[in-house]
Amino acid sequence: MDGRDRVNNIVKEIKDSTNNELLFALNFLNEDYEKTKEMIINLTKHLDSIEIVYNKVLKEHEKRHNGFK
Repeated sequence: MDGRDRVNNIVKEIKDSTNNELLFALNFLNEDYEKTKEMIINLTKHLDSIEIVYNKVLKEHEKRHNGFK
């Protein structure tokens, strides 16, 4: 059983879960949250850089094609 499955089982039986199980779930969820947040930040930076390059290429493309209409 992986961590996510274990957390799901703990949540399903939350009233009967031990303190150690609750602590495991909290730690697992906190780590998952931080990893997910970091991925979102990195993807946002990547998306921003793509947008900058795209706009630069689009501007050059439009300059070149405006003269040929």
